Amino acid sequence: MSTLRPFHIAVPVDDLATSRAFYIDVLGCREGRSDEYWVDFDFFGHQFVCHLRTPSTDGSVSELHHNEVDGEHVPVPHYGVVLTMDDWQKLATRLTKIGQEFVIEPTIRFAGQSGEQATFFILDPSGNALEFKGFNSLSTLFAQ
Repeated sequence: MSTLRPFHIAVPVDDLATSRAFYIDVLGCREGRSDEYWVDFDFFGHQFVCHLRTPSTDGSVSELHHNEVDGEHVPVPHYGVVLTMDDWQKLATRLTKIGQEFVIEPTIRFAGQSGEQATFFILDPSGNALEFKGFNSLSTLFAQ
């Protein structure tokens, strides 16, 4: 069996100080390397980078798109992490206790079906959608 390698993903943000506060204080990520225009975070063992958004030349702002998934309007694009069910529940409970606003409240998706999973969505301070999934067994991660 192959070893899962950490992913690297970079997202645009409007303010690095606000992003630091969110990813460190709200989600519990550890800060790695940083620069005037970007910050690396240890996002549950993955390299998640916030890059300061530069204004577009035409002043346009992209709108968040949604797709229907198991009766929910899922924001696209989105980024996230797959956790054990226990870790997912701890995070969902902690975020609920601190009053974090959810785009999609903690719920079970595909209940009773192959690939059953817990999920919730939140937005970071720059409007990037984040999904957190919990599985009882990672063997069902790619179930059809």
